Amino acid sequence: MRSLNIILRATFTVLSTCSCLAETNVDKREFLVGGDISMLTRIEELGGVFRENGKPGGFLAILKKHRCNCHRLRIFVNPTYNNAVVQDVPYTIALAKRIKAHGAKLLLNFHYSDTWADPGHQRKPAAWQDLDFDALQKKVRDYTASVIAAFKEEGVLPDMVQVGNEITPGMLWPDGRIGHDAADEQWDRFVRLLKAGVEGVKEPLGRTPNIRIMIHIDRGGDWKTTKWFFDNIIKRGVEFDIIGQSYYPWWHGTMDDLRLNLQETARTYGKDIMVVETAYPHHSDSTLRTGEWSPDRMAWSVSPKGQHAFLAELIKTVRHTPNKCGLGVLWWYPESIPTKGLRIWCQGAMALFDEGGNALPAVKAFEATSDRDGCGSNGES
Repeated sequence: MRSLNIILRATFTVLSTCSCLAETNVDKREFLVGGDISMLTRIEELGGVFRENGKPGGFLAILKKHRCNCHRLRIFVNPTYNNAVVQDVPYTIALAKRIKAHGAKLLLNFHYSDTWADPGHQRKPAAWQDLDFDALQKKVRDYTASVIAAFKEEGVLPDMVQVGNEITPGMLWPDGRIGHDAADEQWDRFVRLLKAGVEGVKEPLGRTPNIRIMIHIDRGGDWKTTKWFFDNIIKRGVEFDIIGQSYYPWWHGTMDDLRLNLQETARTYGKDIMVVETAYPHHSDSTLRTGEWSPDRMAWSVSPKGQHAFLAELIKTVRHTPNKCGLGVLWWYPESIPTKGLRIWCQGAMALFDEGGNALPAVKAFEATSDRDGCGSNGES
């Protein structure tokens, strides 16, 4: 019996190791790097100019030069058009066309809200507020399908789609709200909404290549909660391809915490994993002075050099995820240079460009990421 158990465990390990490779032909696919650049058009409209070595070069062209090959765009149902909440379907399709024209892959991020959806806010769109649950479920599917159909019609189908943004606490509150004390009934309701989104992505595709589905949570350095969440959705039959994580060290732990989570996630689920949100400051800002910035989590200097070191270490960490399941790293809001008429997150301290729009050293960290073949089955190079 002991020998049989050993054989079974070994077989499970081999299958888990192979699942990333067999599903997606991962050995022939490049490691993905870039950013969530959802505000690029708006910043340019307000006069923002991006440069390298003092010369205007075009934001996407500069990042492409440094081997960025993937960008994320968010989309709101009926955006408020307040400050950074401007991403409706026409705006997002126009920016998607620019991304595709530069040869990059596109990750489309459904917020299922009229404004920010994140761990503290998962508000239903105003037009959906009075729907009963069955009607809400249908609306999620129909709305998602209509957006994907619009992108297909314009020739800019996304390569990947996030069904919800940082949905650790669920989505479309209160109907789809979950927590560690959530009853099975509430989990089931959340999963019905999640499946409706997945079905909506697939419905308009027909014979076109399949879009890969990402489920995104905000627990980069938290294996316990990651396991709790994905165990629950997997046992309820949610079909998806990629696990997305947010990782901001001051909120989500040390690089060692992230490394442990990546290792356990890869070995447990055998799916591609991507850090789809991250950032680190290149200068100090009053909004950053908080007790959350403990020295062990902020192990890099708050400077252009420190920002580069952080991103370089993060990319190396994700690339070395076991079983070649580390898919990529996207920087949050790299275009966030100070712009007249716009409130910018942390006054531009997290951008990959300085106040004058000049590219910072951190963009060079993307250059070491051309493919995923450097990682062995145990995450070693």
